[in-house]
Amino acid sequence: MSESFRFQKMMMNPNFQKVLMKPTRPERSAFFIFSFFFLLFLCVVASINGVRIDTLLKFGSCTFFSGNSSSNNNDFLNPISTSGAAAAPDDDDIRILIGILTLPDQYNRRHFLRMIYGTQSPAGAKIDVKFVFCNLTKEDQKILVALEIMRYDDIIILNCSENMNKGKTYTYFSSLPEILNSSDSPSSPPYHYVMKADDDTYLRLDSLVESLKPLPREDLYYGYVIPCPSMDPFVHYMSGMGYLVSWDVVEWIRVSEIPRKHMDGPEDKVFGDWMREGRRGRNRKTAKWAMYNYPEPPTRCTHELWPNTIAVHLLKNQEKWIQTLKYFNVTKNLKPSKLYHIP
Repeated sequence: MSESFRFQKMMMNPNFQKVLMKPTRPERSAFFIFSFFFLLFLCVVASINGVRIDTLLKFGSCTFFSGNSSSNNNDFLNPISTSGAAAAPDDDDIRILIGILTLPDQYNRRHFLRMIYGTQSPAGAKIDVKFVFCNLTKEDQKILVALEIMRYDDIIILNCSENMNKGKTYTYFSSLPEILNSSDSPSSPPYHYVMKADDDTYLRLDSLVESLKPLPREDLYYGYVIPCPSMDPFVHYMSGMGYLVSWDVVEWIRVSEIPRKHMDGPEDKVFGDWMREGRRGRNRKTAKWAMYNYPEPPTRCTHELWPNTIAVHLLKNQEKWIQTLKYFNVTKNLKPSKLYHIP
């Protein structure tokens, strides 16, 4: 009988198979110990890397570990709210509301500005950007604007008829205390500063925050002083491209008769009149020449683009916007990916 035949016959023997299939007690113990430590190792790796361990739970219990939940994928759905991503919120952070006065039908402009401000994350500040306009008057607006609000929650609709120089700015500032003040913390204002800006102004939020840090948080009036040659904010007024006041001034506008009786006229000049007549804005700061009009066409209010910039105004077309954004290299933080190729 050949050796191979005897080996096959031995393997077919049921008693021999039982011996092979049934490990000894020490072998079973070693197997269970190995399995336990292997599962333990997998759970530790999963916890360290912050991945979900749902799959591992199919093979064994890891209840003594707390795996980090997956990151929130809905960040893009949030309203435009910028703050330093690296640091936790601080009570000393500057809180700023920027209201961009625009028109209901300016859908494309709003979407564009959401990209501009949604990709800025200034350190040491909490900045909310809102789009502000008067009551809706068209059926399509009632649908499209409502969808925008549902999607972005960054729109304020004022109770007024759309206008530029007949009280829209007054309605904006005077409505904010009622809209924003909370009974939960009556002693703490919702914002330290409130800004009114045009929708053809590009604001560099980091530079804005840095310029505000040393300034008072009460009775402040800040912006680009007009007329263009002037550098004295106490004699003239701040340009409508973007001016900012402290929260106490906003509350004053709501209750004072001075602005209520004087609404008509160029809105930025009228605002300056309120401040002068009401003896408000004892603390004033002109940000000239960090704020200026786009270089072309050249005027006494224009300035070449330069690094020390807070705001560029009169970006009336796409070409001016692109040249400005290109100069400030706004896409420098674009991460490399196999999903796209941008030379």
